[in-house]
Amino acid sequence: MLRYLARRLGWMVVTLAAISFVTFVVIKLPPGDYTSTVIANAEARGQAIPESQIAELKRHYGLDKPFLVQYWTWISGVVLHGDLGQSFAWNQSVASLIGNRVLLSIVLSIASLLFVWSIAFPIGIYSALRQYSPGDYLASFLGFIGMAVPEFMLALVMMYIGFRYFGQSVGGLFSPEYADAAWNLGKLLDLISHLWVPIVVVGVAGTASLIRITRANLLDELHKPYVATARAKGLPEWKLLLKYPVRMSLSPFFSTVGWLLPGLISGETIVSVVMSLPTSGPLLLSGVKSQDMYLVGSFVLILSALTVIGTMLSDLALAWWDPRIRHRLSKG
Repeated sequence: MLRYLARRLGWMVVTLAAISFVTFVVIKLPPGDYTSTVIANAEARGQAIPESQIAELKRHYGLDKPFLVQYWTWISGVVLHGDLGQSFAWNQSVASLIGNRVLLSIVLSIASLLFVWSIAFPIGIYSALRQYSPGDYLASFLGFIGMAVPEFMLALVMMYIGFRYFGQSVGGLFSPEYADAAWNLGKLLDLISHLWVPIVVVGVAGTASLIRITRANLLDELHKPYVATARAKGLPEWKLLLKYPVRMSLSPFFSTVGWLLPGLISGETIVSVVMSLPTSGPLLLSGVKSQDMYLVGSFVLILSALTVIGTMLSDLALAWWDPRIRHRLSKG
């Protein structure tokens, strides 16, 4: 196991280094840079920016330097000093920008994940144990609908229902009177009253998918020889199901734990934009549109690091939960 961990940590470093470089290359691929966005915005207002001022902007942001120098300036600051750089568009540090939004992203991500788990696993287990029953057909039908409906469309429908029948403001996580207020009990309760809409929107597709995975896994386990052997030995049905097949079919529970870490930062960008949620997703989108390379690069690097770390934690959790995987890792 220690050899496995050492190998994974080594590949994590290599993977993140490659991702950081490729990300920087992709950011620089479109023609122009951040100053092109500044010029376009000025021209849209009927203004003209002198060439001298454009050259000064490029020098100020370091955009006049070669590509490799720009990359090294950014990545060395990240590795050696933990400095994610300065956002061009927002004129403040990337770390402070991300920090201002990460709390709400964390709340939304954790709440959505708990929503998915609490609904998907019971329904998936029921569908497998009652295969081809009316309840199984209903769960399958609703699951396919949940996977087929685009999240942005569901967001619009839920916003309409919230406004029409519950009197909630459209979009955002707070009522207008609490949007800029200091944190207190009233603001917390207002957040909770608004949070259910994005939780349902973000969680529906994940719930539908996890129901199908849990059902398929459990059906596969129920037809394996060890289940027939346990029944032949007279083991009570409920004890047999909980101790063996259900346990093995809950592997998706542990494999999705790794999704939580990148989800804390990214959230659901399209849903956040549609619902005007003050999370990290819209900030990333605005950075891409304005070619704010340090903001976008830092976002992608953080998400990549969290994805790699989360994947490793998921693998370790699966090895702890499933002895078959643990045996395989110990041999490797």
